[in-house]
Amino acid sequence: MKLISTNPSTGEEIGSVESTTPAEIDKIVAKAKQAQNNWAKMPLQKRITAVESFVKVSEGRRDEIAELIARETGRTIESSYGNVDGGFRYFRAYCSQAEKYLAPTIFNKTTEMRHEPHGVVAAICPWNYPFMNVAWQCGQALIAGNAIVYKNSELNPMFAKLLAELVAQSDLPDGIFSVIFGDGKIGEYLARSDVDMISFTGSSATGRKLAAIAGEKLIPIAAELGGSAPLIIFEDFEIDDEFFEYIWQRRFKVTGQACDAVKRLIVHKSKFNEVVTRLAKLIAKKKVGDAMDETVDMGPLISLKQLEKLEAQVFDAVKKGAKVICGGARPASLANGGGQFYEPTLLANISRDMKVWREETFGPVLPVVSFDTEDEAIDLANDTEYGLNAHVFTNDAAKFARAADQIKVGMIGQNYASIWDPELPFGGAKSSGLGRTHGATGWAEVTEIKVVARS
Repeated sequence: MKLISTNPSTGEEIGSVESTTPAEIDKIVAKAKQAQNNWAKMPLQKRITAVESFVKVSEGRRDEIAELIARETGRTIESSYGNVDGGFRYFRAYCSQAEKYLAPTIFNKTTEMRHEPHGVVAAICPWNYPFMNVAWQCGQALIAGNAIVYKNSELNPMFAKLLAELVAQSDLPDGIFSVIFGDGKIGEYLARSDVDMISFTGSSATGRKLAAIAGEKLIPIAAELGGSAPLIIFEDFEIDDEFFEYIWQRRFKVTGQACDAVKRLIVHKSKFNEVVTRLAKLIAKKKVGDAMDETVDMGPLISLKQLEKLEAQVFDAVKKGAKVICGGARPASLANGGGQFYEPTLLANISRDMKVWREETFGPVLPVVSFDTEDEAIDLANDTEYGLNAHVFTNDAAKFARAADQIKVGMIGQNYASIWDPELPFGGAKSSGLGRTHGATGWAEVTEIKVVARS
């Protein structure tokens, strides 16, 4: 089967690759098994040096990587460079952390706790954060002594092809990082093959299927899944232009196609009208268009399928009484260009039975609701199956502390405090996933514990 890559900004074909066959996957996994034995025995510093060589090769092709990401996924070119540079930053952070977190823990001078690799990791990655996901899902696992069999989304196969070239040019040993190509069926076959761990980022529905496979095989799985992040604005917070730009970045960057994007805006009734009015004015100034255009603020959705799903969610909301504050349609000026564009959209008059509230909206649509009391705000924030992250804007430390205690998420930040750092565990509660990446917790995910006691 051939995987065809299409530019979502123009509809033009970029290139194609052949899907990997099950028989080929079996051979690749078997080769990875053999290579991993020697890789795990290699001194940690040598593994780090080999991973650093991959980073160095990638840095030499930075422009090529970023431009391909923009063309193939619709991330703006500025955001694509940010994705590549972010990947470099996380790889370097993992290299600097490794000695600290992989060192044996000594008990009573005669007993130690070791951190040993699982073996071969099936890394099944999405399209929306291409290079950073390579770092997040493969970096710690590689350095810890695991081999990687990597499958990228079928929506950006040319990135996976380029990744294979970067690996081949690096000092990573043959078989330690293998790239395969295919759709969800190929991903499932890989998960069922002779791998020792599954690392997955994607939808909660697929995550459940892969978790069931991991359960059948009794192998570990780390799964970062969907999200429907609330952002609460309490009455004491003084909003300014910086705040509205923050909302734009946290909701509409990557055309809203991020698991941890703000997807529900929950505003105290005293500020509701001001927030809606000022945010709509900011959105009106933003430019939608070809991701390669440096003047563009937001590119297209990844595919026609995703665009039509988003339209159905908005249609459902409007049918049930939602008010379109701005957006709500494909841009007329871009209608004949072949791209998958949708206007950045604000919706008010939201009820809890609407799809834009109940489902994850993976696109540039933001429902806005008002609240009266603190308890109501927390109830609204928790009214979702997801629990990845949340934002609470208040200058009242006690109020934030109560919200942090009661909102069921894996990560929560006050005002502009960042939850994104190589030392901080990233992951969610409820239907947002299993396990964590980054920092000490991430190293624990990609290793087995072995206790060695000497007499």
